[in-house]
Amino acid sequence: VQLQASGGGLVQAGDSLRLSCAVSGRSFSNYYCGWFRQAPGKEREFVARITWSGGWPYYADSVKGRFTISRDNAKNMVYLLMNSLKPEDTAVYYCAAQGERPQWDYWGQGTQVTVSS
Repeated sequence: VQLQASGGGLVQAGDSLRLSCAVSGRSFSNYYCGWFRQAPGKEREFVARITWSGGWPYYADSVKGRFTISRDNAKNMVYLLMNSLKPEDTAVYYCAAQGERPQWDYWGQGTQVTVSS
């Protein structure tokens, strides 16, 4: 499974941004795909996840109500719509996937999101 994240950039606080993750290779039906982020000097943290079929979205408290994860099965894409961005959302964002087991075994290369105040 290959994951290719894109859509990052430099925005101002309050702006919106949509990240995309193209999934290729094997197909999975169980478990989740999702997004993580890592800010400078901090550990990687969970952001959001969704089932491969596009259901049961779940969010970290820090982004709940502002971010929306979605899945396009026909295009085999995963999206993260980020609204009301804050400077503390600045991080490298990674898409990730669970395949044969409920662990995050597959990772994309990351895309930088920078939010200026």
